[in-house]
Order: sequence, then structure tokens, then C-alpha cells
Amino acid sequence: MLPYRERSDGPTHAFRDSAKSLIKFCNSCGGPITHRVPEGDSLLRAVCDACGHIQYENPKIVVGSVPVIDDRILLCRRAIEPRYGLWTLPAGFMELGESTAEGAAREALEEANARIEIEELYTLFSVPHISQVHMMFRAKLLDANVSPGVESLEVELVTEERIPWDRLAFTVVRRTLEHFLADRRKGAFVPHFGEIRLPP
Repeated sequence: MLPYRERSDGPTHAFRDSAKSLIKFCNSCGGPITHRVPEGDSLLRAVCDACGHIQYENPKIVVGSVPVIDDRILLCRRAIEPRYGLWTLPAGFMELGESTAEGAAREALEEANARIEIEELYTLFSVPHISQVHMMFRAKLLDANVSPGVESLEVELVTEERIPWDRLAFTVVRRTLEHFLADRRKGAFVPHFGEIRLPP
């Protein structure tokens, strides 16, 4: 079965020159940076005026999971900004040297002291306006012994009826949960991918 694709009414791509670069100095020699289109390229890059080194800026990858035990889903209440105090699935930025699945498992352990078994990639959302790609896995929670990590105010295992829809932190989390619950009712999980953009 083909994966479900969500589209927005916005543009199909974002131009690199519309993004705000924070690079001011070369990470090779420390020289000043000029933002220009290098020869043979088509996008603005951070180019060193002294040594010519080009620093490429790429989207960040966020990995997380939908950990489930019986019919309950693990949610975490955020103890950090952004969206302090709102609820989310365990997720965060990948670290160097780990796979996407390893990162998702680490985030569950860090945020909820949760031991999980990663199943398959479930949702993948591009979020161009903040230059992120979010990858959420289905996961089996190995036991119900969970507790808040340093980035969580509290954690809870919730049934569908107890999901705090009006207090979810991120659109990615909302859409992932909506897909998960709909697929669970149908008795078949399929991958979902799409784009999340700001309203025009």
C-alpha cells in the first residue's frame, strides 16, 4: 500500500536565500563570511572571504516515537522551551554517531526513563519554515515503569480518550497521533509523510 501524503496549499519548496543565516565567521580559518552564490551553485552560501571555504547549512533531523503499551500511549509534558508545559511525544534532535532509531530510543529514555523497542518508521514530516525534518517511529514500551526525565515536568500513559488535544505542543505530534489512532482503528498501520507549513 502506498504511503499517505499530506500536502499544503503553500509553495512546494523554499528558496535558501529567504532563510536567515547565523554564520558570521569561517569555521576553518576564522575569517569573515560573505553570503553569496558560489560558482557552480544556485543558492546563497556562507563563503569565507579569506580562504574560500564554504559552510553549508542543512536542516536538522528530529527523531521520536509513539511508545505504546496495551492501549496506552506515552506522553511527556515539556519542562523546556519551546512550548513549556505542553504535552508531546518523546522526541528530539539526533546526535552525531547515532542512527535515527537509536536517537528515538535515547530520547524516550532521556525524557521519560522509558525503555522502548523501535518498530518501524511511521511518520515523516518536513517543516521548511524552521528547517527541520521530523521522523517518528512506532515503538513498543517494554514496561510501564516510566518517570519524568530532566526535560519533562511529568509523563503519563494515556488512552485515546485522555489525550490532551488542546494542550499538545506541536503540529507534528498532533498529526502523528491522529494517524496512529485512525490506523489502529482500521487494524493496519501504514507510513505517512507530508509537509507542515505556516499559514499563508
